[in-house]
Amino acid sequence: MDETVYALDAPALRDFLGWAPSERDAAVSRALRGPGVPLPEVRLLPPLEPPTIRDFVAFEEHVEGVRKSVDGVSGVPDRWYEAPTFYFTNPHSLVATGDDVPMAPGSAVLDFELEVAVVIGKAGRDLTPEQAHDHIFGYTLFNDWSARDLQSLEMKVGLGPCKGKDFASTLGPWIVPAADLDPYRDSDGFLGLALTAEVNGKVIGRDLLSNMAWPFEDLIAYASRGAELRPGDVLASGTCGNGGCLAELWGRTGTPDPPPLTPGDRITLTAEALGTLTNHIVPGAEPVPIPRARPRTRTRP
Repeated sequence: MDETVYALDAPALRDFLGWAPSERDAAVSRALRGPGVPLPEVRLLPPLEPPTIRDFVAFEEHVEGVRKSVDGVSGVPDRWYEAPTFYFTNPHSLVATGDDVPMAPGSAVLDFELEVAVVIGKAGRDLTPEQAHDHIFGYTLFNDWSARDLQSLEMKVGLGPCKGKDFASTLGPWIVPAADLDPYRDSDGFLGLALTAEVNGKVIGRDLLSNMAWPFEDLIAYASRGAELRPGDVLASGTCGNGGCLAELWGRTGTPDPPPLTPGDRITLTAEALGTLTNHIVPGAEPVPIPRARPRTRTRP
């Protein structure tokens, strides 16, 4: 592989994605004719600033384990099988591979989540899965960092995770064009990429991306139902199984082993053909105190 970096003459990758294919090809050709920089001399940032990030939960094994760990409930909800559920996470808290990740304020139970994400290349709405395939620009790795203690408390309200999720996500190290992954696609449309999660050099989990319950085209079609997807939108697969996160393992064994992440830990997530994300955990800020909800006498005008 040519480990040389070339600069595109585009204000940002999001703008580049919105160009016509011929304009994109011309920009790439111009970049490759310019001076390159060896990859080891470059500090990689997140490969784009997405307008939105949707994070799905497309691995049955993950749902089963984490549900037991976070909610104390066994099995997979029947509703999970009906549609590929997702939540929106914070596009402004992205960190790059190599960056430090602070502990979430007020949390002592930090976890990683090994995922693959698709990047939308052209706008679309109410897409079929067949149409969705042509809206994929490429694929990248995604780590949905999770403060499990905060998440467990928040989910009791019945709305969804907030501060247990939005403090950090890692995206990168780069985006691989969709066509480059065609050799990994099986007859059902799934990508058979090997996934590996390590903590401090020890392998914690291994899985295949093809163990998703829905291919990415189905996720895109569902996300576009009644809503427009735009260039640069990121849709993540959700965490893989077989140790794609610590909480899944805790749910299966009933014990916090391996233990939650703490400052000093190094997390390395790898996907075949996509690359590797590595981050170190550092101490986080102290939480700013917020008072409990005030008791109210419910008067009416």
